[in-house]
Amino acid sequence: MAGKKKAKTSAKGPLFTKRTQWDSIWMNEPEEHDFPAAADYLSLLYGKKPVRETVRRLRAEKTRLRKAKDIMRASGVDLLPADNLHVRKNIAKVMRGKKLSPVLLVRRPEGLVIADGYHRVCAAYHLTEDLTVPCRLA
Repeated sequence: MAGKKKAKTSAKGPLFTKRTQWDSIWMNEPEEHDFPAAADYLSLLYGKKPVRETVRRLRAEKTRLRKAKDIMRASGVDLLPADNLHVRKNIAKVMRGKKLSPVLLVRRPEGLVIADGYHRVCAAYHLTEDLTVPCRLA
């Protein structure tokens, strides 16, 4: 097997490798319902017009990759524990081979806003803080 790299394993099972992270646990594009969810959250922070414009930009952006730890640091939000109901559900989805939707992020002068996907980012961080997370960034 010269030249082939075996995936590392731990007592809990295989660890994700950089090469397989994207294809194995993430969808290529956000789900349609993620955009109204982002708008609902953003409407708590901003007016209707800025929210509409931000969601329009999120829809138009290309999906890019960022590390879970960098998203958490830039947003300044607290990491939810792995036993949080929604974080646990997302981790369980990954372990069953289901794919998670990319997250929707918004740059603001006060910092990065996780408009949709907070629990998915926390789940990714608990899998490994270096896990790459696909995101739309407006």
